[in-house]
Amino acid sequence: MKYSTSEFKNGLKVIINNEPYTIVENTFEKPGKGQAFTRIKVKNLLNGKVLEKTYKSGQSIEAADVHEQSMTYLYQEGDMYCFMDESSYEQIEVNSDIIGENKLWLLEQNTCQVLFWNQQAVSITPENFITADIIECEPNVKGDTVSGGAKNATISTGAVIRVPLFIKLGEIIKVDTRTGEYVSRA
Repeated sequence: MKYSTSEFKNGLKVIINNEPYTIVENTFEKPGKGQAFTRIKVKNLLNGKVLEKTYKSGQSIEAADVHEQSMTYLYQEGDMYCFMDESSYEQIEVNSDIIGENKLWLLEQNTCQVLFWNQQAVSITPENFITADIIECEPNVKGDTVSGGAKNATISTGAVIRVPLFIKLGEIIKVDTRTGEYVSRA
């Protein structure tokens, strides 16, 4: 299957140089002279690199055979992370290289979006918000509001985030995994 330049839109998954990409920016331009063209910015689904490409009107690009599936994170064993499909109970193991920094937001029994290309997991996206325990927290210093009223805290996944001064050790908080920021108490 191929997509014509008129079908380009953000989020579309395509193949460029035999690798899967997703379109993150798409601009149609019609100069005063010459043929109209479409300029796209694409992000590699395997390594996250961003490219800019230009296509003349009427050109086409191959569609990527990718699909996204909700899976439950079960456990970590060494460099491998185990996920399970809730409907078939089929389990897969994913290398930590593929997960990258998202491992800081993986909590056992939480649902993640796993992107597959050629039946191989190529990326893991955790839920947008997680609730986690504070396992380590800087002590409050009386009168310390010059720093904006925040301190460092470590949550149960191992991530270190900034939290308000009133948060204490052992509390459960809500964190935005897209930005790594404190949202609220849970």
